[in-house]
Amino acid sequence: MIDLGQGWRTERLDLEPLAVTHAAELAPLLDDPRLHEFTGGEPVDAAALADRYRRLERRRSPEGDQGWGNWVMRVRASGRAVGTVQATLPAAGPAAGPAEVAWVLAREAQGRGYAKEAARSLVTRLQAAGWTVIAHIHPGHLASQGVARAAGLSPTRDVQDGELRWSSSPAAP
Repeated sequence: MIDLGQGWRTERLDLEPLAVTHAAELAPLLDDPRLHEFTGGEPVDAAALADRYRRLERRRSPEGDQGWGNWVMRVRASGRAVGTVQATLPAAGPAAGPAEVAWVLAREAQGRGYAKEAARSLVTRLQAAGWTVIAHIHPGHLASQGVARAAGLSPTRDVQDGELRWSSSPAAP
């Protein structure tokens, strides 16, 4: 099983478990309406982000049926946070359904491969723990499709709420 409260390192990034204290640092980075172009919603202020992060840092849904993994992507060389990556897992384990992953990267950090690096690492960790991994991506969001492809996900024909489901199988035993 993957430890949702544990961070890890990739070649250039430190992935830190998300905490309410990250809200002040991330709010200005995520305060860009263009980040919501394909996902809906709108930017929120640091206080609202702190409220959201307070719920997420519990690492479990209120009903207890999902595990919530949320990590801050931090560039090791500069120490700067650049975005987040997340996984939602059925609490009953891999046999109960797929792990759903998502990512968001600050606009000024895009185009450097950080989202691909973090997503690839997360998907690999989840697959090694026995999970099938999925992501839901708007058909027009080409950058996110590139991240999914780099992480080993492939598009399916399943569309839900206007988003295409991308999927990968668990690692072979």
